[in-house]
Amino acid sequence: MKIKKALFTLAVSALAVLVAAPMFAQAPPPTFAPPQLDQLVARIALYPDPLVAQILAGATYPDQIPDAARWADQHHYLTGQALADAIQADQLPWDPSVQALLPFPSVLDMMASDISWTTDLGNAFLAQQPDVMDAVQRERQKAYNFGYLRSNGQIIVSGGPYITIMPVDPGFIVVPYYNPGIVFFAPRPGFVVAGGIRFGFGVTIGAFFTPWGWGPGFGRFDWGAHALFVNNARWGRTWANRATYVHPYAGVRRFTAAQRVPEAHQLHERSTQERAAPREGRRGVEEHHKGPDR
Repeated sequence: MKIKKALFTLAVSALAVLVAAPMFAQAPPPTFAPPQLDQLVARIALYPDPLVAQILAGATYPDQIPDAARWADQHHYLTGQALADAIQADQLPWDPSVQALLPFPSVLDMMASDISWTTDLGNAFLAQQPDVMDAVQRERQKAYNFGYLRSNGQIIVSGGPYITIMPVDPGFIVVPYYNPGIVFFAPRPGFVVAGGIRFGFGVTIGAFFTPWGWGPGFGRFDWGAHALFVNNARWGRTWANRATYVHPYAGVRRFTAAQRVPEAHQLHERSTQERAAPREGRRGVEEHHKGPDR
């Protein structure tokens, strides 16, 4: 019986790919000019490299982002091993690149609340990966030249030839808060540059999330070669193969929507105060546990 069920699931998955492939093939690739790409990446360009890597990969599945954002919001009180276990136990049908963002409810909320932007970002990365990476570097260079982007207690900023932003602690990923309308332009007289980017909010990522590509060197860029590595393997999803490409995640089981099991966890959406913390660049207090949290 189990064998028949497994074969049926495999057949359904294969059929879905075959049906989707012609539809994907019919659409021509989008084309974004450099100024458009600069604007697209501006809101994430100053995030640490590992987080930018996961966002770009996840954005190539924009149809999955709203449901993932809702799940992350309702399970935000779970952390560490408990969260990793819940992701697996719920047999979530989303691509592992989207699941990798579940520890970051505020990031998924940003992506879901502006799905047009997320779709454009993902499509641009599928069709123009080198150009998107160049745009990130242009925006970082602006913020660096104007004095906003500097190393601090949370991040290490390299000086070039390519600007990298790495977490001081690989197990803690800060989610910077900044206004793109400020940090990519020359500061007005009297403006305190040091306050242009806030680094108070972040998420603790431990070895529990290694299967989803979190870990030292697991999510990184080779900026000179225009290469993205996710889960320690070069990301190869493009506009041409987006219907069939499967990125390797050896430790993550993949499920279809039909295999999703009934919810077994309590659901607690973030409060107004919890939602405000990342937008204000400060550490939040997780109200379900009544203690400091992400």
